Amino acid sequence: MGTVVWRWMCAVTDVLSLYGWNQRWQERFGALCAKGNCVGQPGRVLRHDGAGLMVATSNGTVRAMFGPAVSPAPVVGDWVVLDSVPNPIATLERDSLLRRRAAGKDEREQPLVANVDLVLVVCGLDRPVRGGRIQRTVAIAVDAGAESIVVLTKADKVNPEVGAEAAQLADEAHPGIEVVTLSARGGWGIEDLLQRVGSRTVALIGESGAGKSTLVNALMKGEVAAEGEVREGDSKGRHTTTHRELHLLESGAILVDTPGIREVGIWSDTDTVDESFADIDDLSIECRFRDCAHGSEPGCAVRAAVKRGTLAAERLEAWRALQAEAAATELRADVIEQKRKARQFGRMAREAQKAKESLRER
Repeated sequence: MGTVVWRWMCAVTDVLSLYGWNQRWQERFGALCAKGNCVGQPGRVLRHDGAGLMVATSNGTVRAMFGPAVSPAPVVGDWVVLDSVPNPIATLERDSLLRRRAAGKDEREQPLVANVDLVLVVCGLDRPVRGGRIQRTVAIAVDAGAESIVVLTKADKVNPEVGAEAAQLADEAHPGIEVVTLSARGGWGIEDLLQRVGSRTVALIGESGAGKSTLVNALMKGEVAAEGEVREGDSKGRHTTTHRELHLLESGAILVDTPGIREVGIWSDTDTVDESFADIDDLSIECRFRDCAHGSEPGCAVRAAVKRGTLAAERLEAWRALQAEAAATELRADVIEQKRKARQFGRMAREAQKAKESLRER
């Protein structure tokens, strides 16, 4: 890397460090420079609104329009390289990617946020807190290599017993998970959450009306996210947040707000499910058979734990359901990859044929 480039990179470090720029990202950017691709400046994607990106750079926030396709396609949280237009021309290698299975019949991977350290599983206490949703959200966090904290919001709207029961349900859904109960409007519990977050990059995941926008405003100590009304009949909220957006907190943390999602479909492998159900994975070591499916096999330590009452039968059923979903995802991913390779081979074959015909004409 040239001396001029190195000095320039050192100059921008102080500005971009607010957004998480460090030696690791500098080395990855430097690797691009070493390949002769250092024709732009780095920045972190703050928002993706379909038509373009808002990117934080050393010269301030700029709007970048899409030009030639970049792989992987940048999402909020990514570090990208911009040319002078500015267009994104490269995405730096990610540390992690928070993703889910796209909702509806279009079964594909939907990237949510890149380079996340922590996922806040936001649950509103003005509606039933569902253990299955917590388990699924933790699973997509584990897939991204991120930690999870359950945040029980709107505690000012319910009796303390409701919050205590929800915290217990969260622990049953994922034993040992951290739980923070707070009131974003009342202002209490916010400092506790900030201390646990530290200076990490954090993504909020929750359904519409769970209180994410109000929580963002409380953490930001200002009105940065629109807050919507919630229907009294079923506590359902409107999608006041329509795109993912990255914010800087005074504490040094980096916060990504996301639109509410109804379905938390996992897009990961069966090993990820095992990792997110660590208690079952630990028990399985004692099973008689290494490939025990914890069904009817003899000597199953997991079923024995259920029988003893040390493992909830509901948790084993949840593991089975997510294992089946992950196995189906792996199969779909294999089919998609096979089709991609077939298309790639077809293009190569057509190009080879064209080249052959061109030589004949000469």
